[in-house]
Amino acid sequence: MTQMLAWPAELERQEDGSVLVSFPDIPEALTEGETEAEALTQAGDCLIAALGGYIGGRRAIPRPSSARGRDSIALPALVAAKVALYDAMHRQGVGNTALAARLGVSEGAVRRLIDLDHRSHIGQVETALHALGQRLTVVTQVA
Repeated sequence: MTQMLAWPAELERQEDGSVLVSFPDIPEALTEGETEAEALTQAGDCLIAALGGYIGGRRAIPRPSSARGRDSIALPALVAAKVALYDAMHRQGVGNTALAARLGVSEGAVRRLIDLDHRSHIGQVETALHALGQRLTVVTQVA
């Protein structure tokens, strides 16, 4: 399954002049900045925190909708790989312990692989995805 991990963001100027950023697909993710540029910079961290909440709560990750002319916030490569791993685990009903057994590692090692704040090696995430029948592909895009 191919999936793009960039969520559309809506920017709204507030009465005080600040800019509110919300994500239609992830209602828990809200942030703001004094300027549009600052708000968009904050949006990445906000999105990662909200997705971490989905993972911590063992909830399905919402699929990004079409940007349709809106700004979209893409995840850093390692975070995107971790989100893809968690998503594959969730869709297949494979828990940490079961994946750990497939990989020959501890449950804690798998927990770290899906922890968006842990600095895992992307090769380890790729190996875990492969154990779930998935393949990690990185596509670059000219800005």
